[in-house]
Amino acid sequence: MSPGPDPEEGSGQKPGSARIAAVDLNGILRGKRIPRAKLENPARMPLSALNVDIFGHDIEDSPLVFESGDADGALRPADRPRVPLPWLADAPPLALCEMYEDKETPFDGDPRQALARVIAQFSARGWRPRCAVEIEFYLVEAEGALAAPRVPRTQRRAKSPQVLGLQHLDGFEAFFNDIETGAASMGLAPATITSESGLGQFEITLDHAEAMNAADDALFMKELIRGTAQNHGLTATFLAKPFPDEPGSGLHVHASLMNEEGRNLFDDGGPSGTPLLRQAVAGILRAMPASTLIFAPHLASFARFVDHAHAPTGASWGYDNRTVALRIPSGPPPARRFEHRVAGADANPYLLFAAILGAAFSGLAASQEPPEPLAGNAYGQACPSLCPDMAAAIDALRDPVMLKFFAPRLLDNLARTKAQELRKCAALSQSDLTQALLEVV
Repeated sequence: MSPGPDPEEGSGQKPGSARIAAVDLNGILRGKRIPRAKLENPARMPLSALNVDIFGHDIEDSPLVFESGDADGALRPADRPRVPLPWLADAPPLALCEMYEDKETPFDGDPRQALARVIAQFSARGWRPRCAVEIEFYLVEAEGALAAPRVPRTQRRAKSPQVLGLQHLDGFEAFFNDIETGAASMGLAPATITSESGLGQFEITLDHAEAMNAADDALFMKELIRGTAQNHGLTATFLAKPFPDEPGSGLHVHASLMNEEGRNLFDDGGPSGTPLLRQAVAGILRAMPASTLIFAPHLASFARFVDHAHAPTGASWGYDNRTVALRIPSGPPPARRFEHRVAGADANPYLLFAAILGAAFSGLAASQEPPEPLAGNAYGQACPSLCPDMAAAIDALRDPVMLKFFAPRLLDNLARTKAQELRKCAALSQSDLTQALLEVV
């Protein structure tokens, strides 16, 4: 991909600098501000910067810190044009980067490169996964106790959820106008914006794109939503379950499989889909319990997994069924795809895509067959369960299926990171934990 036009040209922004950043295991951008003249040279940053806990602290027993002398890696620009940050006045653009151990060796603890390795497996067979996401989030008061926001148009606090309510959506019109304008400047393409079933909860869907671009889009959209909310005196949170009595927020992933000619390999001309679709489903279901920590990365994430609350609790699939984990939507056959409904909005998009697509590829490579699709309410039917808590999810990373699509070092780094977060978060009350994560998730 070409670097594209410089977003500073003609923008009125102050010249001379740029932001560079890579993505850590929690999906947080870590980087620095540098002179633009140095963008062509690899910048240095500790490898351990991509392996810190959610609070930004080093992992106490990490081999990336004292054991290695906290060695530097090299940041190299990814194949994504530099993007403006429209919620910041006169901000230099952001160059998304990947981490290398040296000039040529990719750092296998980099989430973006984990996804790149999975995509390479598809490419070797002439296949191209295309993905789209639905991202749910809450708007809450900017300061003080966690509370529903005041609707800007009326200055009255939201008191009831308004699923698909245009009046509620229009109450935040200025905010969503800025989201749409900012998204256009960043090269993002929101397909729909809706009011969801939680108090102050909304959903933004993004158009289908090549898998890596779709993961980048999800990352940048979350950054845009956070920054724009601050400009409007609000806080946007992607916590999976910020309010105990309100619905959780999910990050649903839709994926189809294209060949080099652009034909959807899941399309058989009818509603069932091809054998390749069922093989991908089988692989995803096999890896789903072991991947729970990717879908629910924080202690607070597990509160979302409640029966009959529109969040799947078991590894199940079905046709046009929103109670299963893996739904095959109805619609025109050329758009045949699966919808992965398990992850919370707090998931790292790169690890999430790598887990889903890597598991799908393992099913395709082994020509696996799934169990019979479920009809009706999946919550009352037997199927393999997701891990019930964070401790079990950390242990599940040892399942050999995870090594089919993640490097051993990434899994080790992730387990160490989450074990440290678990120790810290378990000492907090539920309300204190929510407040602690509100600013960063």
